[in-house]
Amino acid sequence: MPAADEGPDHAIDIHLDELLAERGMTLTQLSELVGVTIVNLSILKNGRAKAIRFSTLTRLCEALDCQPGDLMSWRKQELGALWGCRAGVAAGVLTGSMWH
Repeated sequence: MPAADEGPDHAIDIHLDELLAERGMTLTQLSELVGVTIVNLSILKNGRAKAIRFSTLTRLCEALDCQPGDLMSWRKQELGALWGCRAGVAAGVLTGSMWH
């Protein structure tokens, strides 16, 4: 089991704070508009969410009048940095060397 202080196992950055500030909106207001709890929005905002439903993403984009790309972005990382010990396996799959 990973240590509690390890970072997320993904390279997606969430820009919810910036979007809320630009619109003068609070997390509480957004929660009421989209029907998602403040706790779950906080998990998303802090980059700790493991997934997001398309229906939730749709409601967030509607409430914030934005595109999904305004809400999140991909932070390019080396394969090994993101996947840690799985990098060798992933590299083998990507290059096809596991099948020789």
